[in-house]
Amino acid sequence: MIARRIAGARGAPAGDYDADIIILSLDRAEETEQAIASALAQTGVSFHLHVLDQGSSPEALGRIAAAVRGRDDASLIALGHGRVIVALDNDAEFADPTTLARAVAALDADPALGAVGFRILVYATGADDLSSWGYPVSLLAHAAEIFDTVTFVGAGHAIRRTAWDAAGGYDEALFFCWEEFDFCLRAIALGWRIRYRGDIVVRHKVSPEARVSWSATRWFYFVRNRLYIGRKTGAGWVSLAPRYGGYLLKGLRHGLLGQTMRALPAAMRLAAAAPVCPLSPLVRAYLRQHDLAHRGSLLARLRNEVLSRLPQPNRPSRSRSSSGNTAGLSSR
Repeated sequence: MIARRIAGARGAPAGDYDADIIILSLDRAEETEQAIASALAQTGVSFHLHVLDQGSSPEALGRIAAAVRGRDDASLIALGHGRVIVALDNDAEFADPTTLARAVAALDADPALGAVGFRILVYATGADDLSSWGYPVSLLAHAAEIFDTVTFVGAGHAIRRTAWDAAGGYDEALFFCWEEFDFCLRAIALGWRIRYRGDIVVRHKVSPEARVSWSATRWFYFVRNRLYIGRKTGAGWVSLAPRYGGYLLKGLRHGLLGQTMRALPAAMRLAAAAPVCPLSPLVRAYLRQHDLAHRGSLLARLRNEVLSRLPQPNRPSRSRSSSGNTAGLSSR
């Protein structure tokens, strides 16, 4: 990954020293300044501090740079500034050597396009990774095609940097689940379009660590974050009640009722600290055309989104039919 030095030393000193300190930064300038000060105050050991910025706003980056400027024991490095940001899970691979070039070309070909989502295949079998399908279930039959949509999947996607900067990147409060959708809502509100490209492919391997499982906290974050997004985009808690009711039913069916019940007050606390920015008529029309229109009747949504199984991690020996169905988790 291309990085550039912003301030401080050009790198760690030659010769032996005791420790490298690494601080990751993304906005939150005041907290980052405090973390830097704490690191630089360490005594009784030789060290070099590396501050790795992951895309802070210019104002925040300037403040962080000031905290290390002129020092020979600290370096501020910013990740690259290419016109496209491409994300790939660490348990995935580009399908072929032209994947990146085609992703960049897709964005270059349409100035209104803010981001493209890639097709995610199971590495071992080449089948569609259903645990990484973030679109209405009716569109699964078109997984090899191209269509406009309202989100992308984190395992593989490309974002135009100008869209990323304009929309403000990811909401750090989300932590895990729905951050892509939340970003896309803000990008769509600014006039950008989101597109799924079934001809741009990554192959997803099994992640043996199972870092976040449904039985741990994944379902909690899924429910909390979606309710939070609904509230901060102008939906009242009463209007969110049917969605929460669906989550309660799904949580009960899968032994996750406790997580579901904890998610609501947690979402309320998050929403209380966030400004409410109602969706414009333009965004609502976009969502109806490119998402809701594909979800079918109320009965179909109940079957596909509430009563469907929770997706399970794909195993190399499993077939496509046994991978689970994530479409029910992607309801808007």
